[in-house]
Amino acid sequence: MKVIESNQEVVLCLKDLKKVYGPKIVLKGIDLVVNRGQIIGYIGPNGAGKSTTIKILLGLEGEYSGQVEIFGDEISDKNIEYKKRIGYVPEIAELYDNLTAREYLTFVGELYGMDFTDADEKARKLMKVFGLEEVYLSRIASFSKGMRQKVLIISSLIHNPDLLFLDEPLSGLDANSVMIVKEILAVLAANGKTIFYSSHIMDVVEKISHRIILINDGRIVADGSFEELKEQNKEGSLEQIFNQLTGFNEHQSLAEEFVSIVQGV
Repeated sequence: MKVIESNQEVVLCLKDLKKVYGPKIVLKGIDLVVNRGQIIGYIGPNGAGKSTTIKILLGLEGEYSGQVEIFGDEISDKNIEYKKRIGYVPEIAELYDNLTAREYLTFVGELYGMDFTDADEKARKLMKVFGLEEVYLSRIASFSKGMRQKVLIISSLIHNPDLLFLDEPLSGLDANSVMIVKEILAVLAANGKTIFYSSHIMDVVEKISHRIILINDGRIVADGSFEELKEQNKEGSLEQIFNQLTGFNEHQSLAEEFVSIVQGV
């Protein structure tokens, strides 16, 4: 487990977290301490246990063993108050197409205990920042993928959460919006928000994360800043470190085989 300084506030603490699905052990003893104001890059291959970990932290998955504390409280005590302080952008989200952006965002705000008027005012201002003020009263069914993603990001932040879980949050965004969101995350962290960022886009994780946690086969196999991981593994990029630690070195041969099949060689 990573050592933390005594003057740093612990937001999240996992001790020997294990999860079993039938005969398969998905999480094999996760130990993790996360401090306030950190951007955590949480990465790993498909099936490594990333999504399971996040679902447990969100209270969407039960029947695990070990200890899970968020904001100092054990979440298995059926205490759901901590959820008011959490925001979440899932990788695949079903938005209510028949609702307008205004209806959807005020609905989410009220779910988190916001007054309708306050939620409406804040949602309109946030839509304007993203260049979407003119479609605030339009149905989500008419939105492009990028517009939907912006609405989803706004919905995760409208209640000013202290802990944010993001799963591929940049999906569908144009280059300018990507820069804005990355800067938003940096400002949020500087203001004491804690961010769990899960993505397969290694160069983004490398650039925005204060700390990178690599999970493989249900275990944490690396934990540190990008510079620390690079020094430990003698590799130049996070993608190379990822491949080294997960044992994946077939990308070139598989790519060549794929292209040869396409070309009928």
